[in-house]
Amino acid sequence: MTTSSIMIKDVPKEDRPRERLLKLGASHLSNQELFAILLGSGTREESVMALSQRLLMHFEGLSLLKDATIEELTAIKGIGTAKGVLLLSAIEIGNRLNQYKPSDRYVIRSPEDGADYIMEEMRGLNQEHFVVLFLNTKNQIIHRQTIFIGSLNASIVHPREVYREAVKRSAASIICAHNHPSGDPSPSQEDIHVTRRLVESGKMIGIELLDHIVIGDRKFVSLKEKGYL
Repeated sequence: MTTSSIMIKDVPKEDRPRERLLKLGASHLSNQELFAILLGSGTREESVMALSQRLLMHFEGLSLLKDATIEELTAIKGIGTAKGVLLLSAIEIGNRLNQYKPSDRYVIRSPEDGADYIMEEMRGLNQEHFVVLFLNTKNQIIHRQTIFIGSLNASIVHPREVYREAVKRSAASIICAHNHPSGDPSPSQEDIHVTRRLVESGKMIGIELLDHIVIGDRKFVSLKEKGYL
């Protein structure tokens, strides 16, 4: 029996590409096996593994595949438009991943930095929005999330909701912010109470609340600068 005539169904299940990927991880599979998974099936005369091998031989490995066209792919016997499109999509994703460079993360060095980051978005809102910025150990913002919308109230702004997301994001610290639709950023007693509650909760789990910023109309107040943290 030739290699070409051996079908996937004739191969022990544990040796099939999909099963090997699930068991060992994608990095343990050969290029031939990875392409076999993408192609999904061979032809009546040829197994998917043999088709994958012929594909790689045609393009001399991976080096020429990254620039393959749909016409070049479908010229190979056993690869129609559907398989060709799937292969082109996978190749393009690989090319994009190879070129991807994460954008520089915004760094918070002062209350002004925090306010500048959210001022334009929050100053014109008609309702209060409570937002949390999650930071890494370099004080770079790794995530931003609106925790709730409505009047600030300690029974609503529960530390559990704030710090659950912080733990999920592996944040080293957080900055909280909310807006005053009136345009006056002067903190209320409720603002102060919520802040102190969040500070104490953060100390218990080791995630520091760096600041609570109240956003007004092109003005802000840092509760840290006011001495409430």
